[in-house]
Amino acid sequence: MISRRQQPKTGNLNHLRIIAGSWRSRRLSFPDELGLRPTGDRIRETLINWLAPHLPGARCLDAFAGSGALGFEALSRGASETVFLETNPVTLKALQDNKALLGADGANIIQADALSWLQQAQCPAFDIIFLDPPFADNLQQRCLEQIATSNLFHADTLIYVECPKAMLRPALENWSVSREKSAGNVLYLLLKPA
Repeated sequence: MISRRQQPKTGNLNHLRIIAGSWRSRRLSFPDELGLRPTGDRIRETLINWLAPHLPGARCLDAFAGSGALGFEALSRGASETVFLETNPVTLKALQDNKALLGADGANIIQADALSWLQQAQCPAFDIIFLDPPFADNLQQRCLEQIATSNLFHADTLIYVECPKAMLRPALENWSVSREKSAGNVLYLLLKPA
């Protein structure tokens, strides 16, 4: 018999809790996959406080869904819909399981590469867009450029960007900074169209 310590990491589950709203304190599971780094509780709490007046009825996009922490948090606080984009089939299954666990009717989970989806999407504009790609991929700038040339935003859209503090801050020609903060090695920004 293999002891728990000797078991391979593949398939292990991690947990996070929803900070606020109708699902407050509910725990969600997500897989132990390479590059999957949910936004920490302290950062999520600050972000949700920033977004609180904008969340009721909002249409959100969680472009690099991963654990789904940001998108489910938005739904918990009254967003009408969150579109979750995820490429990894294991992570996608966990998102679907968490949707079922919460009874999250407003969760629209799509298996798609975020950059490709942003280039081709033909859908109504989002009120809030979450951009938290794996830090090693350094995709924040490319995503902002894709959104700037799309129909995915309107004059009041808010875009949340999370990146390592050590990384060059994304160029913001089309966006202005509404809020900015850092925690540990993470820089996080709330942007709006310039």
